[in-house]
Amino acid sequence: MPLNAAELARCIDHTLLKPDATAADIQRLCAEARQHRFHSVCVNGSRVALAASRLEDSGVLVAAVVGFPLGATDPDAKRYETETLIDLGAQEIDMVLNIGRLKDGDDRFVFRELRDIVEAAQGVPVKVILETCLLTESQKRIACSLIVEAGAQMVKTSTGFSSGGATLDDVRLLRECVGPKLGVKASGGIRDTATALSFIEAGATRIGTSAGIAILEGVDAEPGSY
Repeated sequence: MPLNAAELARCIDHTLLKPDATAADIQRLCAEARQHRFHSVCVNGSRVALAASRLEDSGVLVAAVVGFPLGATDPDAKRYETETLIDLGAQEIDMVLNIGRLKDGDDRFVFRELRDIVEAAQGVPVKVILETCLLTESQKRIACSLIVEAGAQMVKTSTGFSSGGATLDDVRLLRECVGPKLGVKASGGIRDTATALSFIEAGATRIGTSAGIAILEGVDAEPGSY
């Protein structure tokens, strides 16, 4: 079904995760999100309180990253980070899965960590970042199975900080693995309208990007025309 600009905007997590992002940068991000009615802003933990204050009563959510960008921190640290960021105003959690432990075949460890984060979130949606560019197809399938079992709400392709971002093949695979009930977020390297729409057609329900405004500018002004 064709999407107009407003509908596409509600699929976008307007993202700024650069380590040198200033308070002014975050304020600008939030102002843009308010103006264009994006689904959320996605920020680092130390900027959650600022983003939450800027987006209060706007309808735009605040998403925060946990264990970012490597996913290799201790599970207790991830749990504490999750609880703290929710207390500060995070309304969604984008958590990086422990990639090394998954590649070890330590499914029990990975599941327990995922389950801990879902429990710590207490109903706040958890998106699990796989970093698909580092995984085999088999590892992606196993990860998705664990994510579904743990009760997370969404699987996400990439941090945008590794050797590759989202691919259409990966989004199709993730959608196949998690079925119709979980969300799939494509992130990493999505910078124009045609690319964003191709990921949605492939099964993505959310787009993580720092180029949200450019993506919307590619949609014709007439409602439903794209």
